[in-house]
Amino acid sequence: MDSLLFLSARRIVSLSPLPVVPPHLYPVLFQAAFLDGRPQVLQDLVAEWPFPVLNFQRIVGSRELLRDHSSKLCIQSVIGAVVEQLRLDLEEPGRDSSRCRLRVLDVTGLPDDAAGRAPDGMSVWSGTVALAKACVEVSKHHRESREFQKRGAKRHKGRSGAAAAVPRSAGVDVHADFFVNRTSYGILRDALQTGNAGPLRLKCREFQAEKLSVDGIVSLLKSLDPSGVRRVDLRFRNLGLTGLSVVLLHLSQFPDLRSLKLQYSNVDVRRATPELVLGIRCLARELGKLPSLKELNLGSSRLSGNLRQVLCELQAPLESLELAFCSLLPADFAFLSQSFHAPALKRLDLSGHDFSQTLLQPLRQLLEETSASLLHLDLMECRLTDSHLDSLLASLRRCSRLQFLGLFGNSLSTAGLKDLLWKTVEFPELRLVVYPVPVDCYKPGLHQRRSGSRWILEERLDRERLGAASAELGRMLESSGRSDVVWTYNPYGHGALDYFSL
Repeated sequence: MDSLLFLSARRIVSLSPLPVVPPHLYPVLFQAAFLDGRPQVLQDLVAEWPFPVLNFQRIVGSRELLRDHSSKLCIQSVIGAVVEQLRLDLEEPGRDSSRCRLRVLDVTGLPDDAAGRAPDGMSVWSGTVALAKACVEVSKHHRESREFQKRGAKRHKGRSGAAAAVPRSAGVDVHADFFVNRTSYGILRDALQTGNAGPLRLKCREFQAEKLSVDGIVSLLKSLDPSGVRRVDLRFRNLGLTGLSVVLLHLSQFPDLRSLKLQYSNVDVRRATPELVLGIRCLARELGKLPSLKELNLGSSRLSGNLRQVLCELQAPLESLELAFCSLLPADFAFLSQSFHAPALKRLDLSGHDFSQTLLQPLRQLLEETSASLLHLDLMECRLTDSHLDSLLASLRRCSRLQFLGLFGNSLSTAGLKDLLWKTVEFPELRLVVYPVPVDCYKPGLHQRRSGSRWILEERLDRERLGAASAELGRMLESSGRSDVVWTYNPYGHGALDYFSL
């Protein structure tokens, strides 16, 4: 239920023009205008923002609240208002008619609407492009204004005996999360290279690059302001061991880097040639130069037998480790169980490993070593059956702080899932379980069809059985007093816990 203050704010932002209001009401007016989709009002508020900082998420509310509202026009109007204020400052240096005191615009943490949940939402990619274009535009105004002022100063040099100093605008720092690919690379590169010394300065908190070349990644990393960068996420790029080492050489400049995601980097160190041994040493050495690192994702790197060598130089224990589809061996699990990482791990992703045979006991040992801290466990597509899950339950039940459990893609039955539910409802912090479609919810008979060079298995789903199984699990949760826990066979759309939210 909305507060009386918020209801009053909604009434005020519906008026045109806005009445004069005291400064302390600006944040609630901003919130009301954003949630009601009033871009012109937002523009007017920014033009007279009475505080040095405007933080979107802090003012507007939770990510869930933001995700369900149209944001594109509103965010664009705020960016446009900042650009307009800086343009006026450049064209009329020393002007004091404006009440705007804005020095920091923080748009970090905005939800990514790329999936289209909000019809007019702004994705992180489009937000990055919008900010980059704004930065380039302001930089152009800045150069033109300085040239104009220099020419004017030279004309008056004779009167004062020296050219007057060109006033320098205090400018605005924009804190944001960046997502860049080949399409947006050029504009972001230009914004970072030309705008860092200008009135509109981009400050990156989380940097995500997709399908960029090594040179492109390095160029952007070198242009970022290193302070405040907490995550670098490089995905879908076949960097290989050599390319990855080159990129890591430039990450030691980021003192606050806590999360490094390197999935799909095409690192394969299964064959220990002399060149690979040297490459692994280089990779480990560069990782060791990241003193604040707490999260590491090496998903789809084939590390068989080399996990110790890759992680041996780390200075502090990891709290999040994602090793999905990494072809790990029992020796890798033994190292991890005995390492100083195990008792510190909050998030662990071991998807894509075959736990039906020799890795099952090493997994049990690892779960026991991580049980005191583990909050998020993902075992997707691990060839687990009811009997394997049953043998894991004793170790799994020790992980009493678990908030998320992912079992999608395993061959479990409805009976096995019911047993798992009864034995995990006692976990007080459990909030989300993603389970596989039970094997008994498929109709008898499987067939295969040829698709290119891949065999695709088409299993005939009995939706009536699946609905009945899902409903039964729901009733069990309700009867046990745990209707707050979500059990779903849909692996998408639930927002798995991010490391920074743990």
